Amino acid sequence: MKQKVLSILQGFTTELIEEHMIEVPVYAHLGDYSLPCFSFAKQHRKSPLLIAQEIASCIQDEDIEKAEAVNGYVNIFMRRISCTHTILNTIRKAGKQYGSTNLGAGGVVTIDMSSPNIAKPFSMGHLRSTVIGNSIALLLEKSGYQTIKINHLGDWGTQFGKLLVAYRLWGEKKKVQEAPIQTLLALYIRFHEEAEKDGSLNDKGRAAFKSLEDGEPEALALWEWFRTESLHEFQKIYDLLGVTFDSFHGEAYYNDKMEPIVEDLLNKNLLIESNGALVVDVGENLPPCLIKKSDGATLYATRDITAAIHRKNDYHFDKSLYVVGNEQSLHFAQLKCVLNKMGYEWSEILQHIPFGLILKDGKKLSTRKGKIILLEDVLNEAIQLAESTIEEKNPSLVNKKEVAKEVGVGAVIFSDLKQHRKHDIDFDLKKMLQTDGETGPYVQYTYARACSILRKVQDVDTIEVSGVNDYEWEVVKSLQQFPRIIKRAIDEFDPSIIAKYAIDLAQSFNSFYGNVHILNDPSHLAYRIALVQSVVIVIEEALRLLGIKAPSEM
Repeated sequence: MKQKVLSILQGFTTELIEEHMIEVPVYAHLGDYSLPCFSFAKQHRKSPLLIAQEIASCIQDEDIEKAEAVNGYVNIFMRRISCTHTILNTIRKAGKQYGSTNLGAGGVVTIDMSSPNIAKPFSMGHLRSTVIGNSIALLLEKSGYQTIKINHLGDWGTQFGKLLVAYRLWGEKKKVQEAPIQTLLALYIRFHEEAEKDGSLNDKGRAAFKSLEDGEPEALALWEWFRTESLHEFQKIYDLLGVTFDSFHGEAYYNDKMEPIVEDLLNKNLLIESNGALVVDVGENLPPCLIKKSDGATLYATRDITAAIHRKNDYHFDKSLYVVGNEQSLHFAQLKCVLNKMGYEWSEILQHIPFGLILKDGKKLSTRKGKIILLEDVLNEAIQLAESTIEEKNPSLVNKKEVAKEVGVGAVIFSDLKQHRKHDIDFDLKKMLQTDGETGPYVQYTYARACSILRKVQDVDTIEVSGVNDYEWEVVKSLQQFPRIIKRAIDEFDPSIIAKYAIDLAQSFNSFYGNVHILNDPSHLAYRIALVQSVVIVIEEALRLLGIKAPSEM
């Protein structure tokens, strides 16, 4: 409806009116939409009150009940019956395709996401990249893009030198075989504790990593073992989250592909020696980008430059997204600058999608200091808590374990995605699982409530709308916003827009449910069933775009 109002207004005024200028009044008596006219006053040398009166007097349309000029605003009241009929029929006909477009026209978007470090547990810190990246992929696919989800594993780097040293000093093969990730984490933490007392350990770690880069057989064998065990553990998490990938090419995949890129940088006279290391002066008030250390070891930047070039050659992407934390903003600015200096104009379509930290009691989590929250533990605890709640409130529910999994995992995902991705999040599992307030279980419960209504009635083919009360109208207005909400979420690469919309729709529906006897009025029954059906379609699709299941019973 907002787009319709925009086109109508543009047809009755010479002013340039943009969608963001049209407001939704706080109070229903001020209309469904409102156009403030104050910004037009200076250009036309007229008072906003007079401009509003002139615009309001011209507006005539079959979908508009009336337009009023009030204190410099044009307040527009839609015809509820005709608009409701159109919206409900549109949603029911489209089904899950409601809000889908071909905006992407099949264009390829690579999404670098999740990317946990090998030989370390999958912590809550990796949840954000995983679920934000997954939701962005689902949104892009909804709009006609082909997505390539890449798990760029942290399977190379100086941390593996440290781990090799730690294993050789204190490791036991049997313990690693029995509990690989926990044992390797303990070794990693111990290395950092010991290194604070003995600085020479860091030198040994760097030397061990250099031996790994040089292909020393024992080092490579240990690394392969660490990697295999880690991937096995990670897959358990991805299965719980319902996240899949198109590629698991990590940093190590590019080991034999970096030297030609370094040669290219050299041939293009872009490499500068600095204290024995090789760097690229990227300018733009950025520090130099380090390509090779003085000992010849390559770095994170070298691999990302190489990876970007290979991905462009392999996938011919139209966009390339990196869902990586805020703290890597400098790295990605340098990456784009180096690629641009190399002559790759497509570097402009690389985009960093930053996000904030997950905190515990306001403090940052740290693997090396042992201050971590393991994601698998959190998901399992969330599922157990959900199962206990179901056992208490609905013990006869069929498939209790499956529903508990959908609710528990959904609660963790929703808690993350409802926040703007750039904000830090303080971890609180009990708040995540509440069935009231702005939570995943609240939205899922609303969906289940709507489904329970539909199980009591027969489907309807045609509907006649003879009247729309205020509670129904709020639901209808929320439903019609969904396509615009999807577009905005894609434009801003921000799943929180979908999560907040799902909460708003759920709240509107619950207000309708609490104040209207949906099944008790035969004259309105078919129309209200259609309204509930539309809510079910849109909430289920909104949750799907967040990577969350919608159980029909809870």
